[in-house]
Parts: sequence; C-alpha cells; structure tokens
Amino acid sequence: MKALVLSGGAGTRLRPLTHTSAKQLVPVANKPVLFYGLEAIADAGITEVGIVVGDTADEIMQAVGDGSKFGLTVTYIPQDAPLGLAHAVIIARDFLADDDFVMYLGDNFIVGGISSLVDAFRAQRPAAQILLTQVPDPRQFGVAEFGADGRVTGLEEKPKAPKSDLALVGVYLFTPAVHEAVRAITPSWRGELEITHALQWLIDQQRDVRSTTISGYWKDTGNVGDMLEVNRSVLEHTEPHIEGDVDDTSEIIGRVQIDEGARVSGSRIVGPAVIGTGSVIAGSYVGPFTSISHDCRITDSEIEFSIVLDGSSVRGARRVEASIIGRNVEVTPAPRVPAAHRLILGDHSKVQISS
Repeated sequence: MKALVLSGGAGTRLRPLTHTSAKQLVPVANKPVLFYGLEAIADAGITEVGIVVGDTADEIMQAVGDGSKFGLTVTYIPQDAPLGLAHAVIIARDFLADDDFVMYLGDNFIVGGISSLVDAFRAQRPAAQILLTQVPDPRQFGVAEFGADGRVTGLEEKPKAPKSDLALVGVYLFTPAVHEAVRAITPSWRGELEITHALQWLIDQQRDVRSTTISGYWKDTGNVGDMLEVNRSVLEHTEPHIEGDVDDTSEIIGRVQIDEGARVSGSRIVGPAVIGTGSVIAGSYVGPFTSISHDCRITDSEIEFSIVLDGSSVRGARRVEASIIGRNVEVTPAPRVPAAHRLILGDHSKVQISS
C-alpha cells in the first residue's frame, strides 16, 4: 500500500503567513503540520509516499528531503495548478500504479493516527473508504448523505443546504478502482476535479464505498483559529522537559518543554508550553498553549495561546494572545508621542488595535 500526500495548495486562508511559506509547514508545537501526517503514515506501516507539490515545492522538498528521517521513501509529484483532489490522483497515476493507497491532505491533523483505519481497509478492501466527522457548519466541507441502511448514498461539496452534519475528513483510502472514477468526471463549477464527484461515481456504479465516523480529534488547519486550536490540542500532551537554562528568579509551572540552548530569566512560564532552541525569555510571562519556536526573543512581555515562528521578537508588549506571529517578525510598543499607530502591513493582513 502507498500514500499520496497533497501539499500543493496555496493556503489563502492563512495569509499573510502563506505568502512566504507553505501552509503545510506552519508549525504546531514547533513541528510542521505536514510532519504529523508523515509520521502517521509511517506508523501505519506504509513506506512509499508520493507528495504532490505546487508553488512551494522547493520549501516542501527541503523540509522533507528523501523521507528517510520518517522511515519513508518519498517521490515528489509536481502539480502545475491546484485543480482538485481528483486531479492529484490523475497526475500521480504512474507513481500509484495498481496499488491500494491512502490519500492524506497535508494540512490535516488527526489525533491517534490512521493505523487502525489502514489495517481495516487492508483486510476488507472496499473500492473506497472515507472518514467522516460531525462539524458545526457542514457548508464548509464535503458532506455525506445516507440511505435507510446507513450506507453512504451521496456526497456534496460545500452544500448550501447540507443533508447531514457529517463532513469528509481529509484522509481517503482507495483501491485502483478510483482511477476509472477520476477519469470519468468533469470539472465542477469551481473548475476543479472534485474527489467527492469521483466517490459519487463509484457509488452510482454500485461500487463498495464505505464510511467510518471518527470521534477523535480532527482539524483542517486552514485558518488561524484552527491552527491555534490544533496547537492547543498537541500541547495538552506535552511532557515536562527542561534542557535549556532557567535562572533562580524564574518560575516554571505545569507541562513546559524548554529545549537545549534556550534561556529563561526573570520570567514565569505556565504550561502547557514549548520554548524552542536558542530562544530567550527575559522578564516575561508565557502563558498556556503557547509555542515559541527557535531563536526567538520575548522580553518584558506577556504572551498566551499563541504561536511564534523562528527568529521573531516580542519586546515590551503588554499582552499578546490568540496570535500567530510569522518568521523574523518584530513586535514592539508604538511611541507614546504622537499618539498614533504606525503600521507596515503586507497584503491580506489583519490587525486589531486597542484604541
């Protein structure tokens, strides 16, 4: 069995971060989201992985390499434009050959991995196996419809009037039957070849399409709120581990990880939280559910429920919360005189100012 990992999307909902970085590499608890998926694939006993890449191919390839650090052998499959999940299956045909495969969206996060799902699929081998989960607003997802026997009878992409509250999770398992399906469909109104249409074709052809409703934690990390929520979920399982330097005037409370080379002085850190290698926390408060990446500086500030990426600094900030701060960013107080805000913002930025 092989795996097809999709990492070619533009990540428009995470702008401006994704203007300069692949959305799949935005870190959760100081590890890229994509890495959690690759680890789950390896844990399921799959070793051959094709990664579909787009405009951020170089960055993805540099981060993942040949896959050996995950116990995988990786093949990169370029996609000229994000033309839909079914299109990704079409361009991966040579790599997939006639093997069964799991298709995994690289920006999705599933607690508990996929090993049991893969084992069940290997044993039963339906034409397709889809994962579903209850969501509060199904209109944002592909949604399943069921018959009286409890089997899936229909799938609709982002419906205006959803027929259930069960949405497709970004993990799919297929036999080679899907190759006929993806070539039988036409582009949707979005101009994309939708995997939901391919699955519907299989259903209409009386092929065996099964569903599993998962009760565990799942998130599509496509926006800031979801990224922070996944970060919170992962940090919940952080074990206390201090390898960096913490002085006698600092207080460390709860599940806090301080990596080697990090320094904490005159500060209070309340876990769960993680402080990356080379970062300096001085005269500050770092609150729960905060990930500080590598080579950051937090000085005379308070920060909580946030993600700070490599090389950034927060100095003299009275309170920062529910924020994602990109790489090599400087956050400082505005001058007191004149009483004005000075902003240098890129496209698609969002700023909230206390008046």
